[in-house]
Amino acid sequence: MKTKWCALWCTLLLFATGLRAQDPSRFFKAADLNMVGAYYYPEHWDPSQWDRDLRKMSEMGFEITHFAEFAWAQLEPEEGRYDFEWLDQAVATAAKYGIKVILCTSTATPPVWLTRAHPEILILREDGTRWDHGARQHPSYSSTFYREYSMKMIEALAKRYGNDRRVIGWQLDNEPKVDQDFNDDAQERFRTWLRKRYGTIDALNKAWGTAFWSQIYGSFDQINIPRGTQLFMNNHQRLDHRRFCAEETATFLDEQARTLRKYISPQQFITTNYIPSYDDGHLNQSKELDFCSYTRYMVYGENYGIGRKGYRVGPVERIAMANDFFRPFNGTYGVMELQPGQVNWGPLNSQPLPGAVRMYLWHVFSGGSKFTVTYRFRQPLYGTELYHYGIIGPDGVTPSPGGLEFQQYISELKQLREAYDARHAEVPADYEARRTAILFNHENSWSIALGQQTTEWNTEGHILKYYSALKSFGAPVDFISEDKDFNAYKVMIAPAYQQVDDALIAKWKAYVEQGGHLVLTCRTGHKDRQGQLFEMKFGGKIFELMGGQIDFFDLLQPSTPDQIVFGGKEYDWVSWGEILSPDAGTETWATYKGDFYEGRPAVLHHKLGKGTVTYVGVDSKEGAFEKAVLQKLYGELRIPVLDLPAGVTIEHRDGFGVALNYSDKPYTVDIPSSAKVLIGTPELQTAGVVVWKD
Repeated sequence: MKTKWCALWCTLLLFATGLRAQDPSRFFKAADLNMVGAYYYPEHWDPSQWDRDLRKMSEMGFEITHFAEFAWAQLEPEEGRYDFEWLDQAVATAAKYGIKVILCTSTATPPVWLTRAHPEILILREDGTRWDHGARQHPSYSSTFYREYSMKMIEALAKRYGNDRRVIGWQLDNEPKVDQDFNDDAQERFRTWLRKRYGTIDALNKAWGTAFWSQIYGSFDQINIPRGTQLFMNNHQRLDHRRFCAEETATFLDEQARTLRKYISPQQFITTNYIPSYDDGHLNQSKELDFCSYTRYMVYGENYGIGRKGYRVGPVERIAMANDFFRPFNGTYGVMELQPGQVNWGPLNSQPLPGAVRMYLWHVFSGGSKFTVTYRFRQPLYGTELYHYGIIGPDGVTPSPGGLEFQQYISELKQLREAYDARHAEVPADYEARRTAILFNHENSWSIALGQQTTEWNTEGHILKYYSALKSFGAPVDFISEDKDFNAYKVMIAPAYQQVDDALIAKWKAYVEQGGHLVLTCRTGHKDRQGQLFEMKFGGKIFELMGGQIDFFDLLQPSTPDQIVFGGKEYDWVSWGEILSPDAGTETWATYKGDFYEGRPAVLHHKLGKGTVTYVGVDSKEGAFEKAVLQKLYGELRIPVLDLPAGVTIEHRDGFGVALNYSDKPYTVDIPSSAKVLIGTPELQTAGVVVWKD
């Protein structure tokens, strides 16, 4: 009998594993296009109001709600005693009005009885201060006890709701982040991580270059977590510690997912809501998620956007880049938190421009999102987020301005669902012809930050210069990792790809020789994966790819910029410039002006096999130079591009075109005469949207 049950269990496990290996879009109906939801916190409101609130949510068109994100104290009021009656009632009330539920593991907010009994689970800072109860995200992912105890609560949740058809999925934690903890557990887990990575202390000493400054270790037990405030700490050690911290976040999520999967139906998805901090290193590093979702707020006091009042709209890249970053992981993503209106936690919390919230919704849609959820349905009356708008205002019944814009979007989305035709859901050929990959690895950002060399360098800003140029071309962009198929893209850009190895260089070379077109930029190929320079000429590993050499690099004072001459125009630069020497047959596309190396090459271009390599050895001040280089390249490759003004974006999905205007000037979209406009008009004001059927 035991053998029979083991066989049955293995069969079920293989079945579930097989389902997880399928396309994660299976969790969503293609014809729904984009489901819309709102967070609701039943524990914040008198149960007599739940029916009214969820009925109103349904009447406004919302299809999903989100429970139990920060409710551990209500779910487990004392150790080992669980109370699910209130959550049962909330799930039943949502189902009464046709609203599906996403449940959350409440690991961002442990109950006080747990933190008082085990203060060691709270993050210990480098200065010796310990975080305390009364906030969120204060426990440490490196606490072994906290991990183990969290799984007990998650297991109880999974047993209760894992086969409840009213629950469509699970969100792990909340906005999981990478943090540094100095507790004893974190110290020991770091040493264990190093033992696993290096095997021997001699291998670690070599990787960290500990011969420098008499840093040689005799055993792993001598190694401490590096101190960020201590000057001149070993950069190779700091690089490894960042890897460790990111992995701690990723594996904590994986443990949660594995615990859930022991009990939940394969029809329930598992995701989490990342903040798109691209260089934190934990995004998509968890192996057990079905897909990723993200959080995005656009207006919270930053002087971003275009024009005098651009801060009311925000920068177009914020949603665009998140869409293009998360979608390529496995083709499916969602947005778990989208700004519903004015917030309270920024440095200066202005009202968004009327229409901006609706535009954000359409922007999320245009990237291919399967769902969009907003935080939150009701504005809170107490707590830390008092002035944070919801869909409904503080009276509990009146829709906020953003709530009305959500309602408008939901109504418009229904029009698209009626017009959707699965037989004609392809994107236009000229749009697809522009598809471009940007190769991204967060460790390059880490390595550069550990030796930035100039205050003027900004790695994300450097990447954005190329990304913004591509979006102005109307190009679909995929941020990809090294394990992806490079040959799926006619053009691939690897900006500031500082750390390389022979395998990556060989893959780049094969991509180009087979007909790909590779753009490498300054600060590429300088170091190995441990952050050490190669024992050869500076950048020598990529000389063959470049079609030339790097003779030296320069960094200018910000008050005295020099120029790059390209195509008869001059562009300012200060942050990083590599002075190049071309090989025979390599074209020089741009040169320097204004210093002792005036006239020397700044950009090289050459053919290699069936493809080409363009090496851009300089970082400009404003980005117009990078756009001009890409315009020349795409022109030579005969790739049709648009020339959209800054702030205007056009995307296509599921047979629909979407254009949005983040700029401070009107813009008229050139929509093909064969297309049918469904939403809006081609004449876009600021925050305007037009949607058409291709």
